[in-house]
Amino acid sequence: MDPGDRVRVEREAATYEGVLMPSTTPDHLVVKLPGGYNVGVERAAAAVEVLETDTYDVGAAETEGTSEITFEDALPTVALISTGGTIASTVDYRTGAVTAQFDAEDVLRAVPELAGRANYRGRVVANVLSENMTPDVWVELAEAVHAEVEAGADGVVVMHGTDTMQYTASALSFMLDTPVPVVFTGSQRSADRPSSDNVMNAVCAVEAATADHSEVLVCMHESASDDRCALHRGTRVRKNHTSRRDAFETVGARPVGAVEWATGEVTFRRPVADRGDADLGLAADLERDVDLVKFVPGTDPSALDRVQGAAGVVLEGTGLGHVHTGWIDRIEAMVAEGTTVVMTSQCVQGRVCDRVYDTGRDLLSAGVVEAGDTLPATAYVKLMWALANVERVEEAMARPVAGELQPRSVPWS
Repeated sequence: MDPGDRVRVEREAATYEGVLMPSTTPDHLVVKLPGGYNVGVERAAAAVEVLETDTYDVGAAETEGTSEITFEDALPTVALISTGGTIASTVDYRTGAVTAQFDAEDVLRAVPELAGRANYRGRVVANVLSENMTPDVWVELAEAVHAEVEAGADGVVVMHGTDTMQYTASALSFMLDTPVPVVFTGSQRSADRPSSDNVMNAVCAVEAATADHSEVLVCMHESASDDRCALHRGTRVRKNHTSRRDAFETVGARPVGAVEWATGEVTFRRPVADRGDADLGLAADLERDVDLVKFVPGTDPSALDRVQGAAGVVLEGTGLGHVHTGWIDRIEAMVAEGTTVVMTSQCVQGRVCDRVYDTGRDLLSAGVVEAGDTLPATAYVKLMWALANVERVEEAMARPVAGELQPRSVPWS
């Protein structure tokens, strides 16, 4: 028997049926049950019957880092791109920590529920936990997604660590014009854990990648239960909890859509771009000399010395977009020297408006650009992209490019 086989395991009074998974020791079997949970059984104490041999057709890699897994010609083609993260991780039993060590094929084997939903092309762009993600990998990822869509993929699923997913999803939202869905997904808990969310998130992401839209979205649990996944626009999403499975939220609005776990049905709650609306395009250059600076009470203006001469700086100000008045002269000098300074707010909801108080008006006079309700993390990525690809950067930062800046902030439920 081999990993991927469907097996029946009997041990004493217990019987388990599921998919045999790779094991980290020769003395134990690991079986993924139909509900998504894993069970470990001692080999010596178990009677094993193979019910069905591995049905995955894993072809030889066409190029380094790519693979192809074929099911049925009538199904859509989904490019499954791995960057690492918890969805593609397991426990390193040497240290007891979670480590990213699976490639795209391993994920497909670990999530047999993906079978029959699409034809899959697998590509590994990186194999890192998301705290190790860099702008260089964003560029490689955007180029890989572009190549897969150009090669005929009907949708793309990007497996990514959750901690910095919002940054990467924002980057691809700006760098790519895509006629097909690009859906980010990950998991808060590794596949080794009984409460892992990797199966549901991966399956729902594939359903979203074959639906009728052409957005860059993030697909993660909508609630703590295994009922549905929310679909968040890549430039409006934020991770708001360290460990809950429903950690991601759309800020300032409802998620654009959802995927029902039981049926795979994809519904949209707000308007989205239709499949095929855009021509495929790539603008992957990024200006790396950009910083995100958070103002806190009592911070001396000399804190800006670190970013003196930078191409761009995003300020995370208080309230409507304020910093201590002692910062204003320093900011004005930076703008005069050619630094684009953009103001966002530390508040989770609402938008920057520097016309209400004297401090805000002085900041505008100093040359600060208001970013509306753009999230600070998104503004940071957008400024990197705008400085490398747009002639009138200040105008671009003050208007929506990829759904990151909403025209109005209104109550919603």
